[in-house]
Amino acid sequence: MTTTPVVRKPVAWGRIALHVGSLTALLVMLYPLAWLLATSLKPADEVIASFDLLPSHLEWSNYSTALDGVNDVSIWRLLSNSLLIAGGAVLGNVISCSLAAYAFARLRFRFRGPLFAFMIATIMLPHHAVLIPQYIIFNQLGLVNTYWPLILPKFLATEAFFVFLIVQFMRGLPRELEEAARIDGCGPFRSFFKVVLPLTRPALITTAIFTFIWTWNDFFTQLIYLFDPDKFTLTLALRSFVDASSTSAFGPMFAMSVIALLPIVLFFLAFQRLLVEGMASSGLKG
Repeated sequence: MTTTPVVRKPVAWGRIALHVGSLTALLVMLYPLAWLLATSLKPADEVIASFDLLPSHLEWSNYSTALDGVNDVSIWRLLSNSLLIAGGAVLGNVISCSLAAYAFARLRFRFRGPLFAFMIATIMLPHHAVLIPQYIIFNQLGLVNTYWPLILPKFLATEAFFVFLIVQFMRGLPRELEEAARIDGCGPFRSFFKVVLPLTRPALITTAIFTFIWTWNDFFTQLIYLFDPDKFTLTLALRSFVDASSTSAFGPMFAMSVIALLPIVLFFLAFQRLLVEGMASSGLKG
């Protein structure tokens, strides 16, 4: 009777080091979020003076103060203003960028190549370079201190990155589907709405998610165009919180930061699967 020797597998030190490194990087990335949550519950004298992560006792009054809002404007009004601007930007980018992308990806017209190259070149143009001309135009139209300067450009396909994203996705769709639709009597618009648009859902979801996050976190553009506290968003209200109460309002300010973070987290979690699918199949993978 022969016994087979027990073969010990070598310890995969490289795999262990990879997991340890990944966990360390995860903790480093999550530490600011943990610090934000902990600081939102700290008393006012511990926010700056103490280096401890956990508060000595939970100061729930920070959240009650944050819910009262700033400058006699409730946080629900600030939240609704932010949702209105972000929702309008999402709707505008999804509609206009998908139409522009369909024209570049499927239609044949003169100067299509140069126009597409010019549009791609605008991605490298800094936002601040066009801010002053845009402000002058909206000021002459009497639209300053309204939400239109923050929403209207989105309906004009000004976000070249999203146009390029959707173009790359549409180029991967089989043309036979549109040809079959044309044989059935569909024109370009019906082919777009009935055939192409439903198949482009992953790219549209990706556009919606990034637009929502970027618009929600936008501070500089909203600071330029909005003056009335009743029209302020949550990002502008955070600045007003500090200006109005100085250092004594750090606790409520961080509490309002947590409240402002929740819609982004929920929006991302709701569409996370479609975001990964859209990025994987949009052509940005290389």
